Amino acid sequence: MADRYLSFTGTPPGRFLTRRLGLPQPAPLRRWSADRPSLDGGLLHLTAGKSDLGLAPVLARTGLARDDTTGRPAAVILDASGVRDVEGLAEVHAALHPVLRSVTASGRIVVLGAPLDPADHHQAAAQQALEGFTRSLGKETGGGRTVNLVRLTDADAAESTLRFLLSPKSAYVSGQVIETGTHEPAAPHDTDRPLAGRTALVTGAARGIGEAVAETLARDGARVVVLDVPQAEQDARRVAERLDGIALPLDITADDAGARIADALPDGLDVLVHNAGVTRDRRLVNMPAERWSSVLEVNLASVLRTTDALLAAGALKRGGRIVATASIAGIAGNAGQTNYGASKAGITGLVRSLAPHAQATHGVTVNAVAPGFIETKMTAAVPLFIREAGRRMNSLAQGGLPSDVAETTAWLAHPASGAVNGQVVRVCGQSLLGA
Repeated sequence: MADRYLSFTGTPPGRFLTRRLGLPQPAPLRRWSADRPSLDGGLLHLTAGKSDLGLAPVLARTGLARDDTTGRPAAVILDASGVRDVEGLAEVHAALHPVLRSVTASGRIVVLGAPLDPADHHQAAAQQALEGFTRSLGKETGGGRTVNLVRLTDADAAESTLRFLLSPKSAYVSGQVIETGTHEPAAPHDTDRPLAGRTALVTGAARGIGEAVAETLARDGARVVVLDVPQAEQDARRVAERLDGIALPLDITADDAGARIADALPDGLDVLVHNAGVTRDRRLVNMPAERWSSVLEVNLASVLRTTDALLAAGALKRGGRIVATASIAGIAGNAGQTNYGASKAGITGLVRSLAPHAQATHGVTVNAVAPGFIETKMTAAVPLFIREAGRRMNSLAQGGLPSDVAETTAWLAHPASGAVNGQVVRVCGQSLLGA
């Protein structure tokens, strides 16, 4: 369903009226397209504190020309990894304060920080301060601009993350804190099709967000397996045929689902995307046990069971990626969704616990995306006032698109994203609740 309010605020009368009434003024977001794959403008590189990250070669590969002028940069990257005390935070203000107004609409601001040092509480305090700073700045920049914080120690290992955050692909990702490790990056043979030669399975891929994820992974070169329930087999085959992939009609809640996936893919799997999910909304006082158990079974138990089975069978190749779907509902909670919120919070627990073991034992990373209000057929059926509240209650004052979740998933699935592990990345336009 079209966002008519967003369209109205783009007109002169709409801008005048919303400004006078103090209403949200969302800006159209600049998203990725084949004819405009990069931001329009240069990259301004600033520093606060002393840093030895050696960013220049990595930033040169982002595709954005360096802009050291006082013009209008499309992106600003502030290296604050060397800030170790309160005095150093003054340099953060001094660096960004003069340039914020010059950043173009739908621009990107990325702050780089360092891991918190448990042996130095001054450094830990200063670096933690960057999180509050980044989240606050994201809520006041406006104009479709995004602000994110990346904690890193190795610029090369963080390259795929920086390329994502400094591109149109991250249009609906803002106010996030992403930690990257020191894993050796695996450069793809084809930067335009980084998943070429890889097999990706997406559950619940016959429609909605799952279909968008399958489309984006196929765009990036993956051979996509479109998995959905047998009742959706016709839609799954339609999607698979369009993407030159294969359809796998299967109930993911079946006890032997993992074994059947492994049997269907004897050559193994490189990317596993747990997208399938259901809702059975009702307040807990009115919720029968069946509504509770069916949501927990699809959204959480099947993910745990299938992941365990595929890892145990060695079906996920070394260098593989697992991306699960969490939700803002599991972070902030949502009235009428105790079952759904519990299942999605469970995904976060799964990711944080399994990630270090899976990488150390199997060479596989485990991450999650947590969508906020995404424009789908399901949200189009939500009552008008609730739908409008969902759209406006984030820093970008609009709903996201399935492609926003798909682009974030594709970044986590990228061969060079091995340093990103155990992360839950919200794709919510920086929701004002729980973000």
